[in-house]
Amino acid sequence: MKLDKHLITPFAIFSWITLMSFQTLAQNAPIVSGQDPNRRVIITAVPFLNFAPDSRHSAMGDVGVATSPDNASAHWNAGKLAFIEDKMGFQLSYSPWLGRLVNDMSLSYLTFFHKIDEVSAFGVDLRYFNMGDIQLTDGRGNELGEFTPRDIAIGGTYSRKLSDKFGLGISARFIHSNLSGNISSVSGQESRPGISVGTDVGLYYATEVLSGNKTGVWSWGVTITNIGPKITYNSADDLDFIPTNFRLGTAYKINLNEMNSLTFALDLNKLMVPSPPVLERDENGNLVTDENGDFIIQAGRDPNRPLINAMFTSFADAPDGFSEELQEVMISFGAEYIYNDIFKLRTGYFYENPNKGGRRYFTMGFGIKYQKLVFDFSYLVPQVQNHPLAETLRLSLAYNISTK
Repeated sequence: MKLDKHLITPFAIFSWITLMSFQTLAQNAPIVSGQDPNRRVIITAVPFLNFAPDSRHSAMGDVGVATSPDNASAHWNAGKLAFIEDKMGFQLSYSPWLGRLVNDMSLSYLTFFHKIDEVSAFGVDLRYFNMGDIQLTDGRGNELGEFTPRDIAIGGTYSRKLSDKFGLGISARFIHSNLSGNISSVSGQESRPGISVGTDVGLYYATEVLSGNKTGVWSWGVTITNIGPKITYNSADDLDFIPTNFRLGTAYKINLNEMNSLTFALDLNKLMVPSPPVLERDENGNLVTDENGDFIIQAGRDPNRPLINAMFTSFADAPDGFSEELQEVMISFGAEYIYNDIFKLRTGYFYENPNKGGRRYFTMGFGIKYQKLVFDFSYLVPQVQNHPLAETLRLSLAYNISTK
């Protein structure tokens, strides 16, 4: 891929990655003449923070807030980690990204956890999003060298049981996003890596239930992730939200017998960032600006709001009201079959409203446990043909040390 050094900006690279990932031509503030006014996709910086990083949950339609705890609990719900049964463990997950379009993008996720005692645990995790090599050229097409945009997040998690059934977890992470190296923008501003921090808070509840003559576990969870300041790639006047996300979910595991179990899980999640407003246009469809050169908002609210204000008003700021707010809720459903805690089959479905990105895909996968090693695999099948996410697969390998 060749990009003109004098035309590219850090956010342009980010937008290219995001547009392919979400198959959309919209931006946080719609500025494309003739764009469908009902299609208002919320786009944030560093979207990789919300990508499902592990094979187990990505095979279940990207559910995870209330499923049984595992090595990837820090991503899905920090409150689950204290309930994990093993003493400590590692997991490495890898996924080629947008493999149908490019061959050098990937998402990697490395985790470690350790049980402090019977009621508490801590973990660390590293996620790395490699966006592939970009060949830079000047205005005449002369090659200036290659650059690899990349995002990195390093975090730590502490989780504690507040009772035998209820847990609370907190995570904090450092975010480093380098999208353009030292490329200058059209205005002459020098770009720089974006830096931010994020915090997660998660609650998890699980209790044994009896259905007929079969035992089971019902659980629910709620979490807010990536609470943190806006990020910039050039100046303090050009800030973008990171993907603060609210997730609510429940799961039910039924033990069919001593050797077989079946789990069903449902997650609802919504970005807690401003909804894109409707901007005023003239009779030719061009955007109208005021005397300061700012776009005039016709419906909705100004998205340039402080973090806490933006989080809580994000549930009531859509231009079309409550009906549009409902469109911003993404739905995940998944199922997992386990045989003797050795072999596992999984499937799921993810739905996003067409006006908010339109990601709709089925998922499937399996897991195999051999002594202390666990291997998981997942595969994604979009409903839309030729979707950029088609044939996305994830591989995970874990090594756990039991308390027994």
